Amino acid sequence: MGTVSILRLGRIRAAALVAAAALITASNVTAVASAGVIAADGGTSSHSVLHGRLLEPVPTSDGDWKATAQALGRSGKLSADHTVYRVGFPRSDLKVTSKGVAIKAGFALGSYAAFTRYEDGKAMMMGDLVVTEDELGKVTDALQAAGISQTALHKHLLAHEPPVWWTHIHAMGDPVRIARGIRAALDQTATPPASPPSSPPAIELNTAAIDAALGTKGTNDGGIYKFTFARREHVSSGNRITPAGMGVSTGLNFQPAGGGKAAINGDFVMTAPEVQNVIRALRRGGVDIVELHNHTLNDQPRMFYMHFWAVGDAVKLARTLHEGVATSNLKPAH
Repeated sequence: MGTVSILRLGRIRAAALVAAAALITASNVTAVASAGVIAADGGTSSHSVLHGRLLEPVPTSDGDWKATAQALGRSGKLSADHTVYRVGFPRSDLKVTSKGVAIKAGFALGSYAAFTRYEDGKAMMMGDLVVTEDELGKVTDALQAAGISQTALHKHLLAHEPPVWWTHIHAMGDPVRIARGIRAALDQTATPPASPPSSPPAIELNTAAIDAALGTKGTNDGGIYKFTFARREHVSSGNRITPAGMGVSTGLNFQPAGGGKAAINGDFVMTAPEVQNVIRALRRGGVDIVELHNHTLNDQPRMFYMHFWAVGDAVKLARTLHEGVATSNLKPAH
């Protein structure tokens, strides 16, 4: 056999190996997808892209999520643009203290799961579960058994008692099956059942001055004054655009502490070039940095999340937080 023939045979064999590998990969993806749940950042194949573009979330109604809510055992709330259905699981059972401050559930102890549906009919879930150290192992096992990925595990507070952890979760597929998996994980915790809706208590802070400092109006969420800022650019995960309501946002929370003071906690979402600028802005105002990390595995552009903490004059702290917002590519999420 001549040299040219040998080379041609080698190319044919190589092409056959590539084709076989592609078939095996496709079979594996099909097998996982048939289970109804694709774990962290699934759907990264070409099937996740329509006509060479990222898939966008589509508007939905409360009725579209009725079965999901039933599987979770509680209802959620649609975002203003109807693309995100978010369900909260506040850990009102926990009595956590940090730096002498009793932490309210809506301030820093709020588990949640957020769902969005895409034009190919698949749903993405992203969330964050608040768990004690005793609960963590059992929650991890329940999530893994359900095919729900954990994409981060960390703290949102400085020294606190009892020890609490925050674990971020992600899945793609049938939202009802995903919801059942989340419910199984929550059943490993002492998370209380949903409480009936009630009017929030008045915010004992100068909210008008805080609004002015941050350049937008906050919301009273159960007695906690909150602000949300979204990224101006699109952020994607697994070839799908991820709405801000899924958790890709900067959240600033004020818990009244009396005398015009507040404890502040939350996190900034940043690109790598923004991180040091935000750190410097917060430290100039005396705000402590708690954690710096990622929440997901393959977002684009890569996003970093930085949690913070301070107690002091609420308006002054709002001005400091505004300096951090101003150094980032953010806009009010309203």
